[in-house]
Amino acid sequence: MRKIFLGILALSLLSALSWAKVGDVLKTLETPGPCPTGLTFDGKNLWLADIFTDKIYKINPEDGKVLKSFDSPGHHPEGLAWDGEYLWHIDSGEKSMYRLDPETGRALTILESNSGNPRDLAWDGEYVWIIDHMQDILLKVSAEDGMMVQYFPSPALEPAGLTFDGKYLWVTDRGEDRIYLVNPADGLCLSSFRSYGPFAYGLAWGDNVLWNVDYENDEIYKVEVFSDDIFTRWDERQMSLQFIKEFRNYGPGVVSTLDIYLPMPESRDNQILLEPVQFDPEPDEVILDSWGQKIAHFHFKDLKSYAVVKPCWKVKAKIYAVEYFIYPDKVGSLDDIPKDIKKKYTQDGDKYQINDPFIQDLARKIAGNQTNPYWIALRIYDYLGKNLSYNLKPLGGWNPAPTVLKRGTASCSEYSYSMIALCRALGVPIRYVGAVSRRGDDASFDDVFHRWTEVYLPPYGWIPFDSNKGDTDLPGRKVLGIGNVAARYIITTENGGGDKYLWFGYNYGFHWTSLGQCRIHEESYGMWTPFGKKKYNIPLKDK
Repeated sequence: MRKIFLGILALSLLSALSWAKVGDVLKTLETPGPCPTGLTFDGKNLWLADIFTDKIYKINPEDGKVLKSFDSPGHHPEGLAWDGEYLWHIDSGEKSMYRLDPETGRALTILESNSGNPRDLAWDGEYVWIIDHMQDILLKVSAEDGMMVQYFPSPALEPAGLTFDGKYLWVTDRGEDRIYLVNPADGLCLSSFRSYGPFAYGLAWGDNVLWNVDYENDEIYKVEVFSDDIFTRWDERQMSLQFIKEFRNYGPGVVSTLDIYLPMPESRDNQILLEPVQFDPEPDEVILDSWGQKIAHFHFKDLKSYAVVKPCWKVKAKIYAVEYFIYPDKVGSLDDIPKDIKKKYTQDGDKYQINDPFIQDLARKIAGNQTNPYWIALRIYDYLGKNLSYNLKPLGGWNPAPTVLKRGTASCSEYSYSMIALCRALGVPIRYVGAVSRRGDDASFDDVFHRWTEVYLPPYGWIPFDSNKGDTDLPGRKVLGIGNVAARYIITTENGGGDKYLWFGYNYGFHWTSLGQCRIHEESYGMWTPFGKKKYNIPLKDK
């Protein structure tokens, strides 16, 4: 019986590990000191620095036992890295970088750190990388004399940990509580996920996993990063949303026919509908358009002067922040994309004009020789963030991509049109989604709405790319537009653009004819209401 129980337990543990998502913690170890900082992996064991004990510890990664320790060479030990033979160590008090004998702890080389505020370091096989946490930069320095070779902005404003996985840099940030993947060639932030602990500090890479030490929890985490399951949900909210399309005829003529088309939200990763969509009034029919979008069609006739109609739908849903972590080398090629997806979502359209010579030349210039659809989409996303700014003045709104890209300003729709045009010009399938947005408080009103794009990346499927969010200086903030959707939307529309009901719009479409002159007022808006337990601001009572 005991053997059977142990066998079942072993299978359970193996199953749990096989189901781990990106960002999941596979193991937790207690740190030997109360103020852990730098962390590295030597191929077999972990090494950890502590600024309270002023020691460097060699740790068994299986059980967390200390195998040896020695005094740090300075009084404020920070980062650690392993070059295959020696430990590299940086001290923020001494502002020095050391190459240490791992057997004795003796400093074999002492170099100036080339940083006034060093925190962590990494070894890329030839150079040392250093975080400066006050200047918020990543420095690449010579291992011979410590002099700077190159530097980039750090992903966010409080970088703490750094490591190298053989191709890319990983960076922790205590302010954003995130771990970022960074391209060492140009500092471009590629993807990110949330840290497990509240104060993510030193990082190490080993055995195809990340090791992260948390300064507040005094724990070391073994973190999964190469799982096929890249999707996580956060920040659940239970919300009711009513969407209204209001149409008024102020006359004096008669609106002979009015057709209103409202796309219907469905459950997807960021939203789970808790009940079927409710209508008032009931639609005349539900249409399935050429993109597979369900649309409620309302038909009205002979609306006389001062007539008002307000067709609407209402849903109750759980909405979430969703995140998809993308490691570029795990994405398939353009040839791995299903043929029906590629054919359908690389079509041209009035707002895209993908055969325009300007679009063709610009797309090739941006993407270069890239064949990986993630890198193509990322380079285009980065270009739009640097070359467009959000502004509807003096012109703009829903202009076609060539006009927008030459002008340099864009609405969220125009960001989407431009992203779609450039991706489709290079054969990358892409679509847009439209949503009603929760603005500020849970009980809120939205008549602005939002739209962004989704790129098809094999083998994962549709991944969000909101190029409007790329218009920021911080690399880490910029990358949050890729693979991330905040808990503030109900998506109504998944569309390729140009259908006869919504045209290139989203959330609604309408068409009317009149007999005689009519002055029309129309508006569209969403009303959010939280449901569940009411919230109050109540002070704690004294005992």
